[in-house]
Amino acid sequence: MFNFQQNNQFNWLRLAATPLVVSGLALNFPAMGASIPSSYRNDYRFCAARLLALNVSASAVSTACAAALEPKRLSTCVYDIQRNTNLLATDALATCAQVRQPEQLATCVVGISSNSQEETIPEVLNYCSRSLLPVRFGECVVGLRREIDVTPIQAMNTCIDGSDRALVPIILSP
Repeated sequence: MFNFQQNNQFNWLRLAATPLVVSGLALNFPAMGASIPSSYRNDYRFCAARLLALNVSASAVSTACAAALEPKRLSTCVYDIQRNTNLLATDALATCAQVRQPEQLATCVVGISSNSQEETIPEVLNYCSRSLLPVRFGECVVGLRREIDVTPIQAMNTCIDGSDRALVPIILSP
């Protein structure tokens, strides 16, 4: 026994669902041109290409890029440091891979290094990576060095001091 009313409801359901299924399939299958990147749209590929161009070994590149949460930001950090300082890309890679905000690390390192009259300050990578606010730390070091005759290490030691100066009352003697 065939019930026409049940069959009619089934046809309505099938007709209503067909556009949804078709549109869902269209959303799940990207256009063929979009699936093959014509440039470095893939962040891991971008990271690897940029680091290899800086003469970092292939094994170090594959390990660092694969482990990075945001590989493009990692490689940009290394690139900026290598391009704007005398520090080695391999040293920069090790430090950039350890911090949460690699761009801020690069800004700190480049800012302090470009302000320094000395050849290279290898400690700058360590100091900038230890700071919770590397951009502010870099501004502190550069600001002190521009106004006071101190070495970069002295300025970095002063600025990295972990005490919270905002909570310490300033007592001026008469």
